[in-house]
Amino acid sequence: MDAGQGLLVLMGSGETSPTMVTLHRELVAHLEPGAEAVILETPYGFQVNREDISSRAREYFRRSVGLVTTVMADTDADVPAEVDSDTLHDQLHRAAWVFCGPGSPSYALRRWQEQGLGQALADRVRRGRGVTVMASAAACTVGLVALPVYEVYKAGHPPVWLDGLDLLESLGLPVAVIPHYDNAEGGTHDTRFCYLGETRLVALEKHLPGESAVLGIDEHTAVVIDLGAGSARVWGRGVMTVRRRGAVTVIPSGTVVPLDRLRRLVAGIAATHSPGLWEATESVQPDAPSSVGGPVTLQEAVTAADTLFESARAARDAGGMVAAILQLEAEISSWSGDTEEDEGGQEWARTILRGMIRQLVAPAQQGMAEPERTLGRVLDPLLDLRGALRAQGAYDLADRLRTSLAAGGVRIRDDARSSRWQLLPGDHTAAIGADEPTGPAEVPPMT
Repeated sequence: MDAGQGLLVLMGSGETSPTMVTLHRELVAHLEPGAEAVILETPYGFQVNREDISSRAREYFRRSVGLVTTVMADTDADVPAEVDSDTLHDQLHRAAWVFCGPGSPSYALRRWQEQGLGQALADRVRRGRGVTVMASAAACTVGLVALPVYEVYKAGHPPVWLDGLDLLESLGLPVAVIPHYDNAEGGTHDTRFCYLGETRLVALEKHLPGESAVLGIDEHTAVVIDLGAGSARVWGRGVMTVRRRGAVTVIPSGTVVPLDRLRRLVAGIAATHSPGLWEATESVQPDAPSSVGGPVTLQEAVTAADTLFESARAARDAGGMVAAILQLEAEISSWSGDTEEDEGGQEWARTILRGMIRQLVAPAQQGMAEPERTLGRVLDPLLDLRGALRAQGAYDLADRLRTSLAAGGVRIRDDARSSRWQLLPGDHTAAIGADEPTGPAEVPPMT
């Protein structure tokens, strides 16, 4: 795909996680050196930790993609509206790459309407200018209508559609874009469809215009729309779903769909398809954190590391326990740029990590005290017995006792008045009795 012809990328989740590094690298590979890259802060501009989110996003793109970015801050409280709007318009116009991610869809829509930036974003898509990445909450805003996630899921408001940016209008796609489509965080309650659940989605579908549909994007999945070629490619862990009044067409990862076919699906003209039409044309998977063997969310990475730790603990494998701890610490570090605040999150992962470390304390303390506390209670009486045998002239028995202890990894050293024991490191068999006198020669010299 030629980024110069314009790309619109919709991400279901994981936009600043390890799972999307390869795709981000692909997207920026065609940018000119020094091209302006902008992060839109708007969707999370109301949050008190917005500066931290922006900082982590900038560091993620710098470290993972080698892209230097600037943040278009949501600064209406600090800058006169007309100046702020003009500045933001100019930045959006110049930027070769624009990224927008987590937060509140309803807040972003309101702010962009006040600033006139919704139209500026629509112009980027209509003119096929640069790369525009809309992820998570921002992806909610790009359709004909948008879902007010916070209000419905967190505050209990009746489910209604908001007017969206309709960035896809110029592509002939009247859709409601729903990221986090396959979300399963609810466990015993339905949080699919961006935390909406089946019942509320069915109710909302009745209020969609007749020619429109729902475009669902699974978590850690992206839809890369090539504005020049007129095609959409599904990339990542999950699928893209076109849903019309409950009728579902699933388009798997790796599939490239011509936009004219996608328009027909949205309009209900091609609700079914011939065998093989939506078969993946390539194998495309998100990056998986290698240290835990393939999980693609932080929660999965924590679970995998915890399972390894428990297996090692049951096997009394201290090295395996430490390896699991180091593995989890590496995963937490690699996910530190994730700006989505999923259930559990970084603090939950650190809690699991601290719990692992605490479980190491008792066996580590026991291991550090082991030679003196445990072996000493056995060996000291044996050394007394050996001394008595030597005093009685039973040198053969005394030597056999020393040899037996050496076979078990304990070296006996004698001097004129006493004997001492020492654990042998590693392969101790070659050292058994090698440098010790035997028989009567061990008797202290007469004085």
